[in-house]
Order: sequence, then structure tokens, then C-alpha cells
Amino acid sequence: MSHSIPINLAVEDDLSEAVLRMMLHKSGRQYAVSSCYGRSGFGYLKSKIIGFNNAAKGTPFLILTDLDKKECAPLLLQEWLRIPKHHNLLFRKAVRSVESWLLADRSSFASFIGVQKDSIPLSPDDQEDPKRFLIEITVKSRKKELREAITPAKGSTARIGPDYNGTLINFTERY
Repeated sequence: MSHSIPINLAVEDDLSEAVLRMMLHKSGRQYAVSSCYGRSGFGYLKSKIIGFNNAAKGTPFLILTDLDKKECAPLLLQEWLRIPKHHNLLFRKAVRSVESWLLADRSSFASFIGVQKDSIPLSPDDQEDPKRFLIEITVKSRKKELREAITPAKGSTARIGPDYNGTLINFTERY
């Protein structure tokens, strides 16, 4: 009889949570997510990392943040956590952002979004701003409902469309 491994998550947003949950599901091990913290951007995670590190003494914590424009993933951890990291604190950084992980599945993402596979770079981590790139490529989509969900409306000051996270979570969970 196998037992589930208890784990807590801490993420920047709902999309990052969906990606982590899918990664845990596909890992071949059985995890039981007790709680998910954050969904308020990297500032929240940075402000709470010492608490997460302390809590990891009891239950493992898996934190996912975007590297964004930072130069180096190990330096980001040093900047955030100036005390020794507990071995149950799993600190992961998406280079440059979690969107680049979605774009890395070129065939599936191109099919989902309705664009040519060749329009997605072979190395999405090399994109300066993968989120902006994802939105720009979605403008070219053959699928009107996806364009309207992911891209901001013309004239809008919004950076993302009205169902950006929901649509990309759907991709993460189904494709």
C-alpha cells in the first residue's frame, strides 16, 4: 500500500499552482497537497520565505517563482533567504517565467492556441519576456475565443486578457 507524500505549495499565481500540481501528478509519486500559499506575486513569496523555510521542518514546501529578469537562479535564492535553507524547502525558479514552460511544449501549445509550430521558438527560455511573447503569438491565433481570452482588448490598459490564467490553466490540465 503506497502512502501519499504530504506537501505544501507556494506560488506567484493560479497558473503557477496549476503547473506545479500537474508536475506533481505526472511525477510518478503520490503527493497530497495540504495547502497552497501565495497567488499574490513574487513579493508575497519573498516576504514569507523565512516562514516557509521554518514550516518545512514539519512538512515539505515546494515554492515556484519566476526568474523574470534576474540573472541567476542561485543568486535569487541567496537574495531571498539569508539563512540556511532547510532540506524540505524546495525552491524552484521558472526561467524566465512559467509561460516559457508552456511554450516549451511547442507542438501541443501551437495546436492548442491555433498557430504554426514554427512560430514558437525552440528555446522559449531565451525570450526576454515569455508572457508578452505568448500574448503576441496568440494575436495570430485562428481561434477567436482564445485570442479574446488571452490578449487584452484593443485600447485596454490591461497587460493580459480577461481569462488569461483560466485558458492557460485549461491547457496545463488538459494538454
